[in-house]
Amino acid sequence: MKTTEQQVQELLDREAIRDLPKRYCHCVWTGDLDGIISLFTEDGCMIMQSSKGPQTTAGRDKLRKTFARVVDELGPRPYIHNHVLQLKDAAHATGTCYVELRDSKNDMKWLGTGFYNDEYVKVGNDWKFKSRDVTLVRMERAVAPQR
Repeated sequence: MKTTEQQVQELLDREAIRDLPKRYCHCVWTGDLDGIISLFTEDGCMIMQSSKGPQTTAGRDKLRKTFARVVDELGPRPYIHNHVLQLKDAAHATGTCYVELRDSKNDMKWLGTGFYNDEYVKVGNDWKFKSRDVTLVRMERAVAPQR
């Protein structure tokens, strides 16, 4: 049986992890590239599932370039839903959250929908994305490819 202290720490960890996708969306909305990148580990990556297979962008420098292009070209406005997560241990977790995208460059029309399969790690006292594996189930227009 877990102690009260262990249970409280798990609750704090869960809340911190649930906050990551929300902060990610906020940073994308506001074009805060430093904020987006700070949510990832130094070697963190985005994996975009496509008909050509997975396209991976790894490392903060490459992530910054990709996010700068995507935010500028698409102006996406993401809405995160239904975040389900599993704590693996005190420093590792996984989760899935669902996303709806709106197009700020096109009168906020529906852009697409999909989901993220995430890996989280605790770095010091902060939880970060180790990876975000995004599957876009339906898109109205092409998303800039990951590099």
